[in-house]
Amino acid sequence: MPVPQQFVEPDAVADQTERQPGKHAKPRRRWRRVALVSLLVVALLGGGGLIAGGLYLRSVESDIERVDAFADVPEQGRPQAVAKGAMNILILGSDTRDPESTSGSRTDTIILAHLPKDRSSAQLISIPRDTWVAVPRSKDGSQGGRDAKINAAYAWGGVPLMVQTVEKFTSVRIDHVMMVDFAGFKEIIDALGGIDIDAEKSFTSIHPPFRTFRQGVQRMDGETALDYSRQRKQFPDGDFARIRHQQQVIKAILDRAVSGGIVTNPGKLNSFVKATSNAVSVDEKMSLLSMATDLRGLRGDNLRFITSPTKGTGRVGSESVVFANTEKAKSFYDAVRRDAVAEIVNAGK
Repeated sequence: MPVPQQFVEPDAVADQTERQPGKHAKPRRRWRRVALVSLLVVALLGGGGLIAGGLYLRSVESDIERVDAFADVPEQGRPQAVAKGAMNILILGSDTRDPESTSGSRTDTIILAHLPKDRSSAQLISIPRDTWVAVPRSKDGSQGGRDAKINAAYAWGGVPLMVQTVEKFTSVRIDHVMMVDFAGFKEIIDALGGIDIDAEKSFTSIHPPFRTFRQGVQRMDGETALDYSRQRKQFPDGDFARIRHQQQVIKAILDRAVSGGIVTNPGKLNSFVKATSNAVSVDEKMSLLSMATDLRGLRGDNLRFITSPTKGTGRVGSESVVFANTEKAKSFYDAVRRDAVAEIVNAGK
């Protein structure tokens, strides 16, 4: 693979919640980058069954940052697992360098990844960040306990309250959690030599340098792909377009990683993973080696992207929100709980 062009990375946009005024303020740890893609690419390593592959993954796993995602989640209030062997992973994402980012510590992206018992596919369910839901009360009792946008749960109670909120909304038990900063995808995409994106229409970015994206398939470097994934105001469905663009980028990265030979070339894979392993942040019980075995057959063509059922947008007071289609959502997430893959996929069409 040719040596990818190097791109100069702009300074990160400061998260408003990282630095609180005052002498004794303690910076909030920035979310690590590239978690989803790094994990999926590493999981494809050499069929997952080789001894050398297992030793390699163990060495990578020792560098992964862990988060205590479930310690403050009361067990008595959690939904029970229905389909034994299936797995549900909550992926929480932010875009810390988005020029429009004013959300502080709220999550820009919420994905419930369902891995069926047979691990032959994966369904990635995007929950719009403005979905109006019941947020449980935070551990200290100072926040929550009322309806709000779903992404408020992270700001109010961190990962544990986010887990509680998603479980309450979906009735699906969360097995694992990972976090990713979409701004970190730039390095991944450039390491792959770019990705191919099929733009649904021609449009111009609202952010400098105001790129023009033409309709159809085109190769994008990291900066361009990130710019594309942030666009929403040029589309009648707003943030739903942004969700689609993020889904396209995730799938294109996975496809490029496999087709570009990085998975089958130990040298390229080692360089790629070593550059991103420190960016991974997962819960304390997730095993990279087990995931590698589980996901060794996963490819872009058996990934299905679905958006949680909604009734569209509206207003609650002064807030612009997304209203869940509660009836459809109930049957949809019941299919997820039962590991009924055909029902899940058909509901997403």
